[in-house]
Amino acid sequence: MAPKKEKEEDKTAGAARFGRVRNSLKMGIVGLPNVGKSSLFNLLTEQSIAAENYPFCTIDPNESRCAVPDERYEWLCDLWKPPSMYPAYLQVTDIAGLVRGAAEGAGLGNAFLSHISAVDGIFHVVRAFDSEEVIHVDDSVDPIRDLETIQMELCKKDLEFVEKAEEKEIRDVKKSPNMKISLVFTSTFEKVKAMLKENKPVRCGEFNSKEVELIREKLDNLITTKPVVYLVNLSAADFMRKKNKWLAKIHAWIQEHGGGLLIPFSVEWESKLWSLRDDPDGKKAFLDESSGAVSSLPKMVVQGFKELNLIYFFTAGETEVRCWTIQRGTLAPQAAGVIHSDFERGFIKAEVVAYADFRALATSKSMMEVKAAGKYRQEGKSYVVEDGDIIHFQFNVTASAKK
Repeated sequence: MAPKKEKEEDKTAGAARFGRVRNSLKMGIVGLPNVGKSSLFNLLTEQSIAAENYPFCTIDPNESRCAVPDERYEWLCDLWKPPSMYPAYLQVTDIAGLVRGAAEGAGLGNAFLSHISAVDGIFHVVRAFDSEEVIHVDDSVDPIRDLETIQMELCKKDLEFVEKAEEKEIRDVKKSPNMKISLVFTSTFEKVKAMLKENKPVRCGEFNSKEVELIREKLDNLITTKPVVYLVNLSAADFMRKKNKWLAKIHAWIQEHGGGLLIPFSVEWESKLWSLRDDPDGKKAFLDESSGAVSSLPKMVVQGFKELNLIYFFTAGETEVRCWTIQRGTLAPQAAGVIHSDFERGFIKAEVVAYADFRALATSKSMMEVKAAGKYRQEGKSYVVEDGDIIHFQFNVTASAKK
């Protein structure tokens, strides 16, 4: 008989392996001072927070949310035209700028790093434009140096946390004669420390399922396990012509340091577009002169939502069309519980149609054609909700919840 195979590498790829399991997750906007973080936050969330041209303008993190753009949601709203409409939202936090030495307390370092620990994913903003009007904390524009600075500071902070967690575990074990340090603990911590000492983020390491479980349990506050989307802030001219001398170098650096999505954008261009929001003719003229450039903000929001391993299902009817945010892989009863705890407690079944099927088959608000085509399904407790499902839950609660 062949020996049993050891459990293979954890099948969930990248940073999603280490993510917090909950429906309300946040993306934090991170970078050096004066790279465009607060201006981007303003554009994303349509707010007017301070965005002055000097380091540490942002001290306490600003938090808001932005609607996730989705043609499916808009189509359902147009069909039903209900009085209440609720899109999905991405929670976004604007975090003050890091500087070299932040892990040792430089600038407002430790406070900022704790703010990064509190979010679940990172929008890493990098400056790739020259300007005499916008100062750079290091007096020159060099995106690769800036990327190295941020990653080094985050790795240093994580290494400090890992070493403290290891010391605590050793102390706890010494207090109890019946406890001992496991081989998995030792090997995992050594692997993590070795990566961080080389300024490599933990999210890009190769870990088996036991190691992932241990990291989630013992090192749940690591910063470098979080997913990252790299946002490169260009001048309006470079954004419109889709060229910049730094883009290829930034892309190469990202691929050599754990990978991740790169989204070029321009605060300068986006701000001009936003200023014309109430001037249809001016907006059209500006876009006509922009060589086919379109806003990068919707892509940022959608990708940030995906990086947090979030999806949503729809409820749709005469009174409301709504997106309900859940973690990918959520079962039907727990999805029902997002609407109301009674829905989960008294779950009977979920009546489900995929959005694509409803869009292709329905000629009205009725489910008649969908049912006739066999695309209207009844699912039980083991059903894994898919992104874009349109669901009606059946439930029955005859007794009060246990206290």
